[in-house]
Amino acid sequence: MRHIRLLAATGTAVAALALTACGGNGTGTEDEGAALPTPPTTSAEKAASEKAASKTPQAGTGGRTANGTPVARTHTPDARPSASPAPRGTQGGTGTSGGSGTSVVLCNGANTTVTAQPVARPLNHMLITVKNTGGRTCELPYYPVLRFDQMQWVPQADRDTQPQAVVSLAPGESGYAGVLLSAADGSGTGGTTARKLTVGFQGLGPNSSGGPSATPSLPAKGVYYDSSLKVTYWQQEMDDALNW
Repeated sequence: MRHIRLLAATGTAVAALALTACGGNGTGTEDEGAALPTPPTTSAEKAASEKAASKTPQAGTGGRTANGTPVARTHTPDARPSASPAPRGTQGGTGTSGGSGTSVVLCNGANTTVTAQPVARPLNHMLITVKNTGGRTCELPYYPVLRFDQMQWVPQADRDTQPQAVVSLAPGESGYAGVLLSAADGSGTGGTTARKLTVGFQGLGPNSSGGPSATPSLPAKGVYYDSSLKVTYWQQEMDDALNW
């Protein structure tokens, strides 16, 4: 009997151990116990792993997978800066090509006719007219550079007359500039009568040369001017050149 009781007790213990291994956590799932520690990676294994990774195609860069399947590119090509328009030139009457592929032609004595005529109103004023006689549209930057006879100074422009855009003349069109010859109240000094006028043209840069100058005829009696002499910027309309 004692032997039978020992066998029964042993069977009960084995059954209890089996229940603990299969469902001892009360959820009906097997408790796998604590994870075993991961063995340290040797230097040779690490090198082999890095070599394998370097051969694996990355997403977005193209290539093929291990089984030869192409990997599609998913990245957008790097944006490249657009070319900035080249600065427009100022020599010889024509400019260099800009970003649009067109070139700028400057109005000057080679592709225009220039006249200078005193006007009755406003008092002591003269009108300079430039007509485009060339086959291309030309531009008149800034203001005319005037020289009467052998004068050693350059009349300045009235900044209040500066237009919002450079005057542009299609073939056959005219541009204008007004000239204040002398002060109406007699406040000017150094008055003299000029017999010759030279009209210089500026380039696209301030005080740069725009090409050949022009020498329009003056009235036979000449033109009187004094230290009040000044000019307007080039204007698209005649009224804008005189009403200042």
